[in-house]
Amino acid sequence: MATENRIHFWRRNAKVPGSVQPVYGAQHPPLDPRLRRTYPKDTTPKLNNLKSKKASSFHEFARSTNDAWDIDDEEDEDFLGTQLPSSLPSGLHSASSQNQQQQNQGGDTETGVSHRLEAPNLQAQNLQDVQEEDTECEHVNGKVVKSSSDAHLNTSSVRSTLQKQNTLPARPIIPLVARISDQNASGAPPMTVREKSRLDKFKQLLASPNTDLEELRKHSWSGIPREVRPITWRLLSGYLPANKERRELVLKRKREEYFGFIEQYYHSRTDEHYKDTYRQIHIDIPRTNPLIPLFQQPAVQEVFERILFIWAIRHPASGYVQGINDLVTPFFVVFLSEFVTEDVENFEVAALPLDTQRNIEADSFWCMSKLLDGIQDNYTFAQPGIQNKVKALEELVSRIDEDIHNHFKRYEVEYLQFAFRWMNNLLMRELPLRCTIRLWDTYQAEAEGFSHFHLYVCAAFLIEWRKEILSMVDFQGLLMLLQNLPTIHWGNEEVGLLLAEAYRLKYMFADAPSHYKR
Repeated sequence: MATENRIHFWRRNAKVPGSVQPVYGAQHPPLDPRLRRTYPKDTTPKLNNLKSKKASSFHEFARSTNDAWDIDDEEDEDFLGTQLPSSLPSGLHSASSQNQQQQNQGGDTETGVSHRLEAPNLQAQNLQDVQEEDTECEHVNGKVVKSSSDAHLNTSSVRSTLQKQNTLPARPIIPLVARISDQNASGAPPMTVREKSRLDKFKQLLASPNTDLEELRKHSWSGIPREVRPITWRLLSGYLPANKERRELVLKRKREEYFGFIEQYYHSRTDEHYKDTYRQIHIDIPRTNPLIPLFQQPAVQEVFERILFIWAIRHPASGYVQGINDLVTPFFVVFLSEFVTEDVENFEVAALPLDTQRNIEADSFWCMSKLLDGIQDNYTFAQPGIQNKVKALEELVSRIDEDIHNHFKRYEVEYLQFAFRWMNNLLMRELPLRCTIRLWDTYQAEAEGFSHFHLYVCAAFLIEWRKEILSMVDFQGLLMLLQNLPTIHWGNEEVGLLLAEAYRLKYMFADAPSHYKR
């Protein structure tokens, strides 16, 4: 009888153990539909046919899925019971027991609409790493043979290793596709004549007694050379004055002012009024760019905690909101690159002199503050800024590409379900960090780049995937595509084309979001 029941059980259940079940919100994200091109034709995963009954509306889809990011109450109790130091020494801390607890506690909890971009792309990154290893070879005695790292591996063993890796947490070794390639001096290609000419022009502008900021913006729109990006970002953000003689005095005063805030306010993170804010920051920091070792260093996480906490208590109208933690990273990487000649993503920040670490931290705080001053309504109660921008994006897309707009309506996809994160995180979860840095070159060169031009960048980014969007004919497939767009191989060229299209849209449809700039 038991045998007969088992037979009927397997006949009734179409979901066989081991099969791919692409359920949104699952702990192990499914393969992105566009990654099928990396497989042989006859083994392409057919994600659209995996379920016998597809979710055709949001309500059906919501009923068939579970939230994989529920808050763990036990973890919260452990956090609240942690004894924190009452004050901050004048210097920066090295790794402490607090940081070890911080890393252990931050991995399983997430609230709000934002989700990780990196995790769904991990399998593709590992696959690329293996493929690149397969192509490495060397010449021995006039013959081409496999390199020593591949000498004892055959195809089946490589695939077996890859499958094992995909079942484990992210490795500390950073995948090639996650590298901050634009920041690497060691891996940078030789400078062309045109690039050298642009660099000389930037140096000339920056060396003048009073830098012409309009001219600097004009040259920065198409990208800023790595060597002069730190000083250029400080100027374009409004952190430094155009007058060259005043810059050192301003830097000294602002850096001292920031660490004065630390001495005055940071000890209050354990107070009843602020402990929830600090707790959320403490949880979010380890999730910031988890594939990049730089951001998993205790010293760096301490820096981010101080920056975000001080900003939150100095801006009580919004306080800390998830997503703001991402906005620190481009500034931190750019200002760190001023002192690093090797790969930034693997650099040990604690090896820098203490004064240098303090300067990077203070500059990152002030430049992030300048950015947030222009988009603070994104993070106030109910986040009205984001709601207005998502509505403006919907209106703009309806005019730019009616087919995409009607396709979303047909399958009941709301713009808020995917574009909230685009506005909340400024596309940082959709693009590699190297692309974000290049994007921000232009944002800082544009008038209202973060608050207004970003709308057109989002529209251009959506239209970029037109073919893939129209090929998806169910709600679930569309939502998974829009939240896991395969941009891991993007670089400066792709970002440049995206910005050019956004610029075109800005002048063709400038009157579309009439309510956008209220």
